[in-house]
Amino acid sequence: MQTIVKTVRDQGLAARVCAVIANKADAAGIEWAREQGIQTRVVPHRDYPTREAFDAALAAEIDAWDPHYVLLAGFMRVLTPDFVERFNGRLINIHPSLLPAFPGLHTHQQALATGVQWHGCTVHFVTPVLDHGPIIAQGVVPVMADDSPDSLAGRLLQVEHRLYADVVRWLAEGRVELDAMQRVLVRDVRSRSFVLTPEGVASSESERQS
Repeated sequence: MQTIVKTVRDQGLAARVCAVIANKADAAGIEWAREQGIQTRVVPHRDYPTREAFDAALAAEIDAWDPHYVLLAGFMRVLTPDFVERFNGRLINIHPSLLPAFPGLHTHQQALATGVQWHGCTVHFVTPVLDHGPIIAQGVVPVMADDSPDSLAGRLLQVEHRLYADVVRWLAEGRVELDAMQRVLVRDVRSRSFVLTPEGVASSESERQS
């Protein structure tokens, strides 16, 4: 969330973060957003008897801000199909794996257990099928012989931040669209990837071509 806010603010994009909404009052991002002068709201999921009731309340709060996009960042709840359909084509998430590999939780453990040599993250449109929406961009890191889930997650985090920042910029500049086959097109960008090499040198084809 901080990366999204800083990208919009520091790169002078023709966009603004209109509100930060959480389902937990003690979420660290809520306090930080308030300090930045951003409107915040809390919709506690425990106040609602069902997942559907909570999602309806959350959607109503989001609608009050009339946003062009809804960007998920650390929101660890599975959203109902009605909610997802309501924001179809506007709901974005980042997932810590190279989808379609390793949907769901514990992705770093899954990567190590499977023995893959490259791991990563995916920014995608959200659909009713969990972690299977159209892919906007992906970031890749090497898996090292001595990696633990924590060390792999830490290496990936810096790529997650950079990748989401790129996508936010593309969205703000109106470059992103879905074609009839539900594939993502990003105008004036040849490669929608960000790679952290084993030597620790980051390269972004998207940056050089955008």
